[in-house]
Amino acid sequence: MSVKLIAVDMDGTFLNDAKTYNRARFQQQYQRMKQQGIRFVVASGNQYYQLKSFFPEIASEIAFVAENGGWGGDEVVRYLQTRSEIEIIACGKNSAYTLREYDDAFVTMAARYYHRLERVDDFSNIDDTFLKFGLNIDDSLVPEMQALLHEELGDIMTAVTTGHGSIDLIVPGIHKANGLRLLQAQWGIEDKDVLAFGDSGNDLEMLRQAGYGFAMANASPAVKAVARFEAPHNNDEGVLAIIEKALNQDTPFR
Repeated sequence: MSVKLIAVDMDGTFLNDAKTYNRARFQQQYQRMKQQGIRFVVASGNQYYQLKSFFPEIASEIAFVAENGGWGGDEVVRYLQTRSEIEIIACGKNSAYTLREYDDAFVTMAARYYHRLERVDDFSNIDDTFLKFGLNIDDSLVPEMQALLHEELGDIMTAVTTGHGSIDLIVPGIHKANGLRLLQAQWGIEDKDVLAFGDSGNDLEMLRQAGYGFAMANASPAVKAVARFEAPHNNDEGVLAIIEKALNQDTPFR
């Protein structure tokens, strides 16, 4: 088998906990990817505009599967707003939106993940198409809330944990693996030739699909259970270490 496509999650995977990465090392690797005809894809629950900002030099050359690859409906908002313990980010095609009533600390945190973020009085009459909903909640309530959301909205939306104290609501069956599969079809790349990295619940389908699915050392137990391989910690440049092996065709890429 040979690697023809490399897909990376961002938070907790490609990025370290300071939300940065070794740009010089990656740029050297990216040039080698191009020489070897390997496609590079950023597959993340983050906003498209946020993801592009991490790769200004090559954003026009690489592909993005943003917002977990999905499209959603605004009818979900009505239910979400009945849950006072949830802070909501409605992620649209053009921007992300959150409520003015939320405190500044939350908005400052949200702005780290959404390059375009608008504060609105309510979610009605927004001239945009919702892709997903990002839900902020106390870490201790995540399992309970995920189960409740599945019970209430399971027919129209799927609740997946991001691994960062929040939940993403996406359209069932529309996830990173789905977006990746569309790119693979376009480029004629089989699953066995895909190298993918992830650390949390919204990476499960992608890691199952990839011939080389790597869970980060810092990944959740559920992710490690489905991935065939493990990469070093995100704070130790784990993704770049494995990409180096792939470029050199070292084990397990022989």
